[in-house]
Amino acid sequence: MTELHELSATEQLDALHNKAISSRELTAHYLERIERLDGELGAFTTVDPEAALEQAGRVDDRLVSGPLAGLPLGIKDLYATAGLRTTYGSAALQDFVPTEDTRTVGLLRQAGAVIVGKTSTSELGATCYTEHDGRAAVTPYDTTRYSSGSSGGAATAVSAGLLPLAHGSDSAGSIRTPAAACHLVGIKPSRGLVSAAPAVSFFSAGTEGPIARTVADAALLLEVMAQPWAGDLYGWRLPADKPRSTRALKVAMWTDTGLDDVDQHPEGLAAVRRTADLLRELGHHVQEIAIPARLDDPTQQAVKTWFAAAVGFAVPALVPAERRHLLKPYTRHLLESTLSANDVMTSQAVLARYASTFLATLDEYDVALTPTTNGPPVPIGHFFANGTEGESDLMLAWSCHTPWANLTGQPAISLPSHLDPDGLPHSIQLVGRPRHDAELIALAAQLETP
Repeated sequence: MTELHELSATEQLDALHNKAISSRELTAHYLERIERLDGELGAFTTVDPEAALEQAGRVDDRLVSGPLAGLPLGIKDLYATAGLRTTYGSAALQDFVPTEDTRTVGLLRQAGAVIVGKTSTSELGATCYTEHDGRAAVTPYDTTRYSSGSSGGAATAVSAGLLPLAHGSDSAGSIRTPAAACHLVGIKPSRGLVSAAPAVSFFSAGTEGPIARTVADAALLLEVMAQPWAGDLYGWRLPADKPRSTRALKVAMWTDTGLDDVDQHPEGLAAVRRTADLLRELGHHVQEIAIPARLDDPTQQAVKTWFAAAVGFAVPALVPAERRHLLKPYTRHLLESTLSANDVMTSQAVLARYASTFLATLDEYDVALTPTTNGPPVPIGHFFANGTEGESDLMLAWSCHTPWANLTGQPAISLPSHLDPDGLPHSIQLVGRPRHDAELIALAAQLETP
């Protein structure tokens, strides 16, 4: 007999619509699994059973409707939820309870989603691993290994059957690398598709997006999130008529990490070559090319400056001075970076040139194909091997394939490829033309069910 959590999100919604199950029944099922399993997994920072069951009851009583009506959902703990604790992954904000939702959280509530709690994240979203409150978010495929970050808890929850799908965000790979570590689908939308309101910078690399078990489930959640606001700097809408299949596409592929002293893991090579063969069988044209731009020393330094500046902006805005001693060592390391306005502007120029090189090189192609990560999920503690100052280099070596799509603003999706002989997951990344999200999703669906 199929258990409720084994159904896809779209199947669950059909069952809810047909009254084969109630939202209270479905929500209670997930809450029981969270209580029983999450101690080992580290997926949640906050769970609110009473509020979740009350929301579910409102759906069952037809007081709430919408495209996600009755479906349990988790919100990444970097995003404010009215009346529900939001820690931003930090012990310094353990007791913070917002009074308002962020825009996207509000849209998800309006769509009828039942918010069961907050999924764990790295402190201020600054790392590609997730540790919070003395626990690591781990991949269910090996609970001694991270589920990546910063949407680590979201991916863990979906992969372990604690949620049907989850909200995440991605500034340098933070949806795609957790999806890869947990053998899931993760979509980073094009810049501007999901509102960044209220805008805090003209340079927008991060965006919210979905993590799910299937392409259809991820697309369902993305469509609810993709509601531009009049004040968005880059806002746009998906076309009303979305393609169900694609024309023959021209695909560029590479496996070079872009780092002179870091080779690609062989399972990533195998994943990309297997996917390239499948794309050719489906009638697409695949060409292997050199990586458009390398992560040379100036570019790596610009990436580090970018993150240090982001943390330097976020901490004074969020963390009271008397609680900053509770910040993690890596966060404090970034805060201690001495940055001038010239440093920040120079880093922006370096990253803009890097992104422009990618866009120009890929202009003749419809899609780029790469590994998502450089190897399988890594063991807990891996990134600390060279001390706090070495964390950035180790994180970049593992997640080197994802940041460029944030800089260019292109849509990107991570798809599961295979499990290696040790049972660890490996994934591929597809990156489309800017604002061609619908075409990229159609291609991903074609690969999922060729």
